[in-house]
Amino acid sequence: MPGMDALKQYVIHYGFQVLGAAIVFVAGVLAARWAGRLTQRWLDRQDMEPPVRMLLSKAVQIVILLFATMAALGQLGVHIAPLLAGIGVAGLGVGLALQGVLSNLVAGFSIIFTKPYRVGEHISILGVQGDVVAIGIFSTTLLHPDRSHIVLPNRKVVGEILHNFGTVRQLHLQVGVAYRTNLTEALALVREILAQNPGVLVDPAPVVGISQLGDSAITISISPWTSVGNFVKVQGELNQAIIERFRAAQIEIPFPQHEVRMLSTM
Repeated sequence: MPGMDALKQYVIHYGFQVLGAAIVFVAGVLAARWAGRLTQRWLDRQDMEPPVRMLLSKAVQIVILLFATMAALGQLGVHIAPLLAGIGVAGLGVGLALQGVLSNLVAGFSIIFTKPYRVGEHISILGVQGDVVAIGIFSTTLLHPDRSHIVLPNRKVVGEILHNFGTVRQLHLQVGVAYRTNLTEALALVREILAQNPGVLVDPAPVVGISQLGDSAITISISPWTSVGNFVKVQGELNQAIIERFRAAQIEIPFPQHEVRMLSTM
């Protein structure tokens, strides 16, 4: 029958195209999975954040799937060039609409690969400071000393002046003593207090010395280093220990005072 012959010809002609497209697509899916696993294993050996590793491995899979899809459509007789042109125009429109998101994405990759800071380090930037707790593709999260979280868009970080304290911070304490104080004894007592506090780092060595000769007191500056996590705790412990030990040693911490003389004109 002519109708059956035409149907057979149609099935033979287009059936092989559909079968070829299916084989190409399935092969692309398998290749994408294999490439994703291989990329993930390689990234696991790199110094990167886990979300970044996952994103990069998924990106590799998506790229391979896109090529496999276009190849499968080509097997079906679909003209790829107009499709690519349409995708390009649509991509341009989406890019213009998502400029902020894309700039955060590019800045995120810049931060990840240049590593101006790492998780666990203390940084100060754009008038805020805190411990880095997460580095994402679009933003960086800091833990402020008051335990609140600060979320910085990555595009705001790149190109700005960044102060990275690392994993240690230096305390800057001061205490005033009277002019009649035995300074050698006072300085030795301060160094002893620092040596007895387990949160004070031995290396770098604490810096202790006379920083100012004021109107009513001699100022002793105390600048030890401690880990980022112990900064507030050690600061409080040292201030308390200095007050208590100075009182016990009868080292006077004078109040600010001014001497006023009344001169008679008579």
